[in-house]
Amino acid sequence: MFRPRIIPVLLIKGDGLVKTIKFEDPNYIGDPMNAVRIFNEFEADELVILDINATTENRGIPNDIVRRIAEEAFMPFAVGGGINNIEQIREILNMGVEKVVINTASVKNPNIISEAASIFGGQSIIVAIDVKINTQGIKKVYISCGKEETDLDPVEHAKKVEMLGAGEILINSIDNDGTMLGFDIDLIKSISESVSIPTIACGGAGCLNDFSDAINFGRASAVAAGSYFVYIGNNRAVLINYPDNEDFEEIFNNE
Repeated sequence: MFRPRIIPVLLIKGDGLVKTIKFEDPNYIGDPMNAVRIFNEFEADELVILDINATTENRGIPNDIVRRIAEEAFMPFAVGGGINNIEQIREILNMGVEKVVINTASVKNPNIISEAASIFGGQSIIVAIDVKINTQGIKKVYISCGKEETDLDPVEHAKKVEMLGAGEILINSIDNDGTMLGFDIDLIKSISESVSIPTIACGGAGCLNDFSDAINFGRASAVAAGSYFVYIGNNRAVLINYPDNEDFEEIFNNE
């Protein structure tokens, strides 16, 4: 049975686990360590942990949080938030983290990608590309946790970071984030078909079929989500969850 990686994305604000809608109004969910333990039990493929305030507060994701997650997590995981220099990356990877997620620095200091890839290997570097439709109705790359618009086209930016040595691209639609109304398939497809490195679709998953759509129609290599893994039901009651083997067979069986 073919099955792509299915990756929960955990957003950290301070010491808490939060969830946003369109990158706004972070809602407190609970203790991130508890979520990691539950995903251990579910045998999740990977985790991505992002500190949503790190860049705007001009700091990196706190080392104590990274260490606690590294001690707790049984699965591979990546961390991001305010990463903008080689020493940060070295320190994070030395704590047992498999990958780092670079976002704002890929725009403001793109050479960090090539430098990091040459030192640590491209497989350790994920570049996150946050995309939003601007006031002119054009999809542009946004940085600083979605607060700053750039003049970059998402596809061209993806091609550039691949050329610089990124090992994966995390494609996130700001407009779809937290809505649980489905991925931006056109965005995912346009980037996935323009690069040869793996792409991870993120932003908007609300049901299992959304995952299969991102793979089958968006040509993504893997799928990621936040709200889908922490909420359940129309009222969005908090319940950490993850698809089981029967779910996987339902959406990814080879016919």
